[in-house]
Amino acid sequence: MTQFMVEFDLPVPFPESFIAKIPYQRIAVNQLLEEGKLQSYALSSDRSRLWCIVNAQDELEVMDIIAEFPLIDYMRPTITELMFNNSVVMKVPTFSLN
Repeated sequence: MTQFMVEFDLPVPFPESFIAKIPYQRIAVNQLLEEGKLQSYALSSDRSRLWCIVNAQDELEVMDIIAEFPLIDYMRPTITELMFNNSVVMKVPTFSLN
């Protein structure tokens, strides 16, 4: 599995039709995070750019994954294959029932 950084330019200001789809975007993103297709998802403070790390075999699979975003019609993606991506993994302690 390879990781790709996807940068999106967002419309400024957001059209009303874009704003109406934001809740559906969050649902799709949460599902993709749970499935392990997305590693991370971040928005700039001025809301003009969005970044995500996508786990995929190739750039075509990345395009298939981001095509699931309800807001994709408003976003211009730039895809870059990563050599590596360091991140902190939160470890949850396991509990024993004994």
